[in-house]
Parts: sequence; C-alpha cells; structure tokens
Amino acid sequence: MFGSFVSGAKEGFASLLSVAPSLVGLIIAVTMLEGSGFFAMISEWLSPVCNMIGCPAEVLPLGIMRPVTGSGSYALLNTLLQQYGADSLIGKTASVMAGSTETTFYAIAVYYGAIGIRKTRFTIPAALAADLTSMIMAVMCVRFFG
Repeated sequence: MFGSFVSGAKEGFASLLSVAPSLVGLIIAVTMLEGSGFFAMISEWLSPVCNMIGCPAEVLPLGIMRPVTGSGSYALLNTLLQQYGADSLIGKTASVMAGSTETTFYAIAVYYGAIGIRKTRFTIPAALAADLTSMIMAVMCVRFFG
C-alpha cells in the first residue's frame, strides 16, 4: 500500500510541475489587471447596463473577478459583506453570485494544463456564457425570491 502511495505522490508532483507555469501566469495577469484599475474601469463602464436590469453596481467587480480568481473574488465578497452586511441586497446578490459561478480560467489552466491541452476551442466561450448566465440568474433570484 505504501508503494501505491509513493507512486501516486510522484504522479501528483509531476502534474504540479506541468500546471505550475499556467498558474504563475494566471496569478501575475490577475495581479496586473487588479493593480492597474482595469476591473474598476470595466465596472464603471458596465454600471448603466446593470442598473437597467436591477443589478447592484457594487457586485460588478465580483462578477468580473470571479471567473478569473477564486481567492481574489472571495476577498472581494468578504469586503462587500463587511461593508454592506450579509442581509442587504448587495450581500445576498454577491453571495449567490459567488456560489453559483466558477473560477473558469483557473479551472481551465489547471485541468487542461495537467493533461497537456493547449487549444481550448469552445471551452472558454461556453464556460464564460455559463458564468454570465449564473450571474444574471443570481441577480434575478435575489430580486424575486430574496
């Protein structure tokens, strides 16, 4: 049994080494985008559209960041909950949004990188469409049932 454990650990370490470059690149890209104010700028541009559909503009950065980074989006969720409260419209919307979406780019980098897939084809557009649908449904569900 110990031999099987060691063999599995060796395979896991090899997978880690193959995925590490993708993860490092993703972390650097997210840090650069966040530090440059890109997420804030996009949120400002999209706020009129969100206001039309009844989405609180304060959750836009979460919606933008969630497909990119899990830890960054949960830190933002925590900030929103502390600032507005868990029972507020913003808190409920952000919570449902964070729970119903995926860290798309992280998952693709890890899983595709582990098995050596370089061309994602339709994976990213389909996953982002699913994330957008989840975000819109989170807003609607909280508005109508929350």
